[in-house]
Amino acid sequence: MTIDTTNARYLAAGQGHLLHFFPKLTESEQSQLLTQLDALDIERVNRIYAKAVSGEQELTNTSAEAGIEPLPKDSSDSVGKHDAEWRKIGLEAIARGEVGVLLMAGGQGTRLGSSAPKGCYDIGLPSHKSLFQYQAERIARLQTVAEQEAGKPSGGVVIPWYVMTSGPTRAETEAFFQKHKYFGLNPKNVILFEQGTLPCLTMEGKVLLDTPSHVAVAPDGNGGLYAATRTPLSPEDKSRTVLSDLDKRGVLYVHAYCVDNCLVRVADPVFLGYSIQKQADCAAKVVPKTHPTESVGVVARRGKKFSVVEYSEISSEQAQRKDPETGELTFRAGNIANHFYTTQFLKQVEAFEDQLAFHIARKKIPHVDILSGDVVKPIKPNGMKLEMFVFDVFPFTEHFAVLEVVRNEEFSPLKNAPGTGADDPETSRRDLLNQHRRFLESAGATVADGVEIEISPLVSYAGEGLAAVKGKKFTKSGLVESAEELDALV
Repeated sequence: MTIDTTNARYLAAGQGHLLHFFPKLTESEQSQLLTQLDALDIERVNRIYAKAVSGEQELTNTSAEAGIEPLPKDSSDSVGKHDAEWRKIGLEAIARGEVGVLLMAGGQGTRLGSSAPKGCYDIGLPSHKSLFQYQAERIARLQTVAEQEAGKPSGGVVIPWYVMTSGPTRAETEAFFQKHKYFGLNPKNVILFEQGTLPCLTMEGKVLLDTPSHVAVAPDGNGGLYAATRTPLSPEDKSRTVLSDLDKRGVLYVHAYCVDNCLVRVADPVFLGYSIQKQADCAAKVVPKTHPTESVGVVARRGKKFSVVEYSEISSEQAQRKDPETGELTFRAGNIANHFYTTQFLKQVEAFEDQLAFHIARKKIPHVDILSGDVVKPIKPNGMKLEMFVFDVFPFTEHFAVLEVVRNEEFSPLKNAPGTGADDPETSRRDLLNQHRRFLESAGATVADGVEIEISPLVSYAGEGLAAVKGKKFTKSGLVESAEELDALV
């Protein structure tokens, strides 16, 4: 496009200020800015802003309790009674090559004091394995378990792993996987892709520049997952996307989760089997709230549609309400961003995506002042970043299901800096090693007080494969990378 065409388009959209510095830029800077502006769908940005503001206002004007209902009994279940049946269904789907995994890994470890991608973080285990490595090894182990139970040869089962990065984390994530040789997985089955970005805006919806020749942008939230699955994986081959790759491999079911949960059961066959049996097009894993006022969103219904309701939207009376039959909290299904989708549903998202309202995050955004040309570093929020959340699709599902799991077995998020005392590296480490102790005790072993044993995911995915420890007492701490190494800790 020519400068005149671009200028006319941006003036018509009310964003002509973005070309204010254009005459003073060098030729290469002019080219950079034009390339960015031509690629940007500015009309869509304006629509997103308008819908986000009106959606927020609508929510403000709606009373807290309006239309919020607990989950219907027939749409949810808990792990326990049917696990073996669901696990069998899930493992059979895995063995047939019908399961893929989507990892949301676009975040940096900024709050942890690290600029590296969060998946590279070492929570302080004896093995010093990163979150990425733990999850890769769970996939490898699950492939082996599925092969053994289906009578397939080694290498006969593949669970493709689609890793969503962001602009700031893409290169470092790629380098980390290459450096560690994809943690033993076949690189052909580990597909890295990138979530999109949206411009940062003033409170009035004007796009900000972070330099005179560059628009300030930010990742579009974990809900950017859906659009990213339709984006070409490389500029050279525009026909290949995550969705086309799922189709090519014959993947029918997808497990999606966030990178920061050290206890996540990647491609959990129990969750897969439950969702398949329920014929769900989308499903969510949840954990019971620890107490009525816990600051966590809950999966519930709003206006007869499934949704995640933020804790701030639930009244005190609703938060305290209990089921008269079970005595459990009525609104207890804590959201943990752990989902099941059919591939078919992921394809359908594009048809209703324009109906999804983006969420506004008011932030301190460094920018170039249009009048003075100076870089401004604000001390209070001056603008907004627009994000979509991964659960925003829930109201559009035809067959939705919810599986409640045990928190200390499946959820320990890494959110805060070391030493915080909650959701930090120390609590992640503690929760994972406590789980490994339970694996051994459930298999019939005794573990002495103070003893910490880390069991590699390559040895056991969820406590299986440890029958040989029955009757043994473990008195030494250590790392176990193969079942045979357990004897050295007795």
